[in-house]
Parts: sequence; structure tokens; C-alpha cells
Amino acid sequence: QVRLDESGGGSVQAGVSLTLSCRLTGFTYQYYCLAWFRQAPGKQREGVAATTSDSTTVYSDSVQGRFTISKDNAKNTLYLQMNSLQPEDTAMYYCAAGLIPYGGTWSTQDHYNYWGQGTQVTVSS
Repeated sequence: QVRLDESGGGSVQAGVSLTLSCRLTGFTYQYYCLAWFRQAPGKQREGVAATTSDSTTVYSDSVQGRFTISKDNAKNTLYLQMNSLQPEDTAMYYCAAGLIPYGGTWSTQDHYNYWGQGTQVTVSS
């Protein structure tokens, strides 16, 4: 059974760091593009960061330089290290796994087959 289980969310003050984890089980995730998406209240879900099967990483402009995506194959876990958190980072964060077609964009949600249940991050000023 495929499972993506996020953890690590919470309520924090602006400026601090937080690390999200996503445990991946039930599929050969090494072949997949693994990503973090987020959805803020009243907004559409958006791509935050992704790491491809060859470990190339990409980021949205809004988090470039502050967030780092990584994976630990020994622990079957995907991470999102978030530094210098701002109130605008407040959202439900989801991890996802998908196969990006040739010419496709990592941030296109339709490319992702598997999703976690989400973990809430709230940043107060």
C-alpha cells in the first residue's frame, strides 16, 4: 500500500526554522519526482520544491534560498528544511510523488499520483 506520511508542522514565530518530513512507503519512490506543495487558506495549491529521480532540485521563486528539499534513501524519507519562515509561508504542506512526462513541469499537480494527508505550518509575526 502506497503511503506518504508527513510530519513536523507546527505554529512558529517569523524568522525561525522548521523541518517537515514525509515518510514514503509502498512504492519504488527512487524512480519518482518527489515534491512539496502547499495550500494557504483561500488560495490554490502551489508547488514549493521538488527533487527528481537523479536528485536534481528545483524551487519556487517564493522559497528559493530559504527552503531546502532533500531525501534520505536509508530512511525512506523526504524532507523540507524551511528557514527564515514568514507569515506568508502559512499553509497546509503536502508531499507528493509523480512521474513527470517529457516536457512537463514539476509544479503541475496532475503529474503527481500519490499525495500525503498534509501537515499544517502556521507562522505568526
